Amino acid sequence: MAGTIRKAHISGLGAVGSVFASILYEHNRESVKVIVDAERAHRYKEQGVTVNGRRYDFDYIISQPSVEPADLILIAVKGHQLGESIEAINPFVGENTIIMSLLNGISSEDILADEFGDTHILHAFVVGTDATRDGLDTRFGNRGRIVFGHRSRPDSPDVNAVKDFFERTGVPYSIPSDILKEQWWKFLMNVSINQTSAILRAPYRVYQNIQEARDLMMSTAREVIPIAQKEGVNLKEEDIANFLDIIDSLTPDGKTSMLQDVEAGRKTEVELFAKTVIELGRKHGVPTPVNEVLYRMIRIIEQS
Repeated sequence: MAGTIRKAHISGLGAVGSVFASILYEHNRESVKVIVDAERAHRYKEQGVTVNGRRYDFDYIISQPSVEPADLILIAVKGHQLGESIEAINPFVGENTIIMSLLNGISSEDILADEFGDTHILHAFVVGTDATRDGLDTRFGNRGRIVFGHRSRPDSPDVNAVKDFFERTGVPYSIPSDILKEQWWKFLMNVSINQTSAILRAPYRVYQNIQEARDLMMSTAREVIPIAQKEGVNLKEEDIANFLDIIDSLTPDGKTSMLQDVEAGRKTEVELFAKTVIELGRKHGVPTPVNEVLYRMIRIIEQS
């Protein structure tokens, strides 16, 4: 049974992690702890982590055996860093620890369930943020919100405990009636705008002003819909239109996380997006030609 959540432990202090860590910190410094290794703890303390120009001296907790179990763990790393994050949070996971992954994609919860069981895992994602990160400096115009829920019990005690914590600490959130559909909707959005922006090197204003960019984005998204339906998730054509309003509300010069990765020479999350679409398409006999081209192009960019 979930009790009152006193604080959140965050794994991952990139653009998304630092935004929500700063919100919790603004409420009460004791509301947030950041799980790191010794090297990152030293670097963060020495160089400083800033969000919208303000330095935040978070409470950095080094992962080690025999630590106090966390009430709530928010995982905000990149997809290829999930294994490292699981190792780091392992000592903090107790019998009643609630775990929420803010990762892109649709697979991290299953991976976490294999490691920790699914009793206290909530499905979640972040939408509406335009946060960009340069080194240890994060800037945003729209902080976005955390969308979360239980895959089969929308009113579970864990959901209510997190809801109460977010309300107390000022974290923006929403709880949909069908979190799995909402998660697939965000996946559709990421598959389309993240990947095309990485290749076009396009900030949000390109999608706000150029119809051909919007058309390319939507053609990529359309390959996800029949796959989702085969997987038992009722995505429809109108679900594509629903995220166009979000894109139009973002800071014009803001950039997707994948574009930021490409510009910084970092590994992208193309395996979470195009590769997943391609593999599920083959599983269900659904053609995915646009995502197959995007996958090859992004892999070339990564290697060159």
